Amino acid sequence: MRRGPVYLFVRLFVCAGWLPGPALADSQPSERGTLTLLFENDLFFHTDRDYTNGVLAAYTTAPHDTPDWARDAAHLLPFFPKTDDVRASFALGQNMYTPTDVSLANPPPAERPYAGYLYGALGLVAEEDDHLDQLQLQVGVVGPASLAEQTQKFVHKVVHATHPEGWDTQLKNEPGLVLIYERSWRNRDPWSVMGLSVEINPHVGAAVGNVYDYANAGAMLRFGYDLFDEYGPMRIDPGLPGSNFYEPQDGDFSWYVFAGVDGRLMGRNLFLDGNTFESSRSVAKLPLVGDLQFGAAISFRHMRIAFTHVFRTKEYHTQPGVDQFGAVSVSFRF
Repeated sequence: MRRGPVYLFVRLFVCAGWLPGPALADSQPSERGTLTLLFENDLFFHTDRDYTNGVLAAYTTAPHDTPDWARDAAHLLPFFPKTDDVRASFALGQNMYTPTDVSLANPPPAERPYAGYLYGALGLVAEEDDHLDQLQLQVGVVGPASLAEQTQKFVHKVVHATHPEGWDTQLKNEPGLVLIYERSWRNRDPWSVMGLSVEINPHVGAAVGNVYDYANAGAMLRFGYDLFDEYGPMRIDPGLPGSNFYEPQDGDFSWYVFAGVDGRLMGRNLFLDGNTFESSRSVAKLPLVGDLQFGAAISFRHMRIAFTHVFRTKEYHTQPGVDQFGAVSVSFRF
């Protein structure tokens, strides 16, 4: 039987000793590693343009399973807390960007260029008292080597959507490197309203690299029943930070609705500015970009399901209007 990429991704961590197997689950502490599968797409709102698709598979270790090198590295970082509650994260993702009309073989120069981004990511996560620090290094490739063209054409063929004709104009191959840091805060004693919990999670962050340069800040409000120990659902960068891991508190079940906002001051966006070292298509980007999101999440002891509706302000001057897309994430605790 042919095994899919998700199966191989999980199997890698089992064999490496980072993911505890089922036979050891009962003997492990209550904190567990978390595998999240995340899908973002504008098809939820009947559009097919700009940031049109993103997929991500990410695994975050439990603190007791974190490799020594990751814990030592976190303790060396001056802005990370000196705590034993350190986790390592490993991720594989692909993003896709297209102009407004994918049926055109030669899109207008004022349209966003076709582009794809295929990357792997290694991260450190440290939690102390009321805040969470997350540092992630992404290494990948932009251009035809990202396989975004093949992915979109395959999916459009399966769902009988318009065949994309303009991928010959996409950005050229370029290695991608970006370092992303985010700090989030949460109230360890949420407010109580009508027997439900309310908390606000502010955050700040920054990214530097040839893919993105930006500084961001924002907050998320969560309102629900028996809020788990988490910072909201994951999102694909750039976006509100959230967290891959979650831990039950008093019970086995939790639900909440949430709303969040994030503002970014953009210094560089390769997918709008074009290739770094050679000539390519590009558009004039806007320096300020904002995300507004709403959603809901249901958490069980071993699984969390979340849906997020995202509105993103215009990212470049000639963009037709505000974008919106949906994000579906499913997380499993091992």
